[in-house]
Amino acid sequence: MTTITIPKGINTGAELVAVPRRNYNDFLAWQRKIKSAKIFEPTPKEKKELAQARKNFAAGKSLTIDELGHALGIEH
Repeated sequence: MTTITIPKGINTGAELVAVPRRNYNDFLAWQRKIKSAKIFEPTPKEKKELAQARKNFAAGKSLTIDELGHALGIEH
């Protein structure tokens, strides 16, 4: 069995996590991929429209997917 000695100063109150290098490298690759992904930032107009949509939904002004399909003449 492998024994690991952790110096006292390395873990100053924070949690310490040990993982295999392959898992750590996979995590770093995933993190780089996430950082390079485009993040959606709504425009002020989209934020206003979303707020209105939420108000409409809270007031019961919405359709189920079946009701929408019926209204559009799409039956499944």
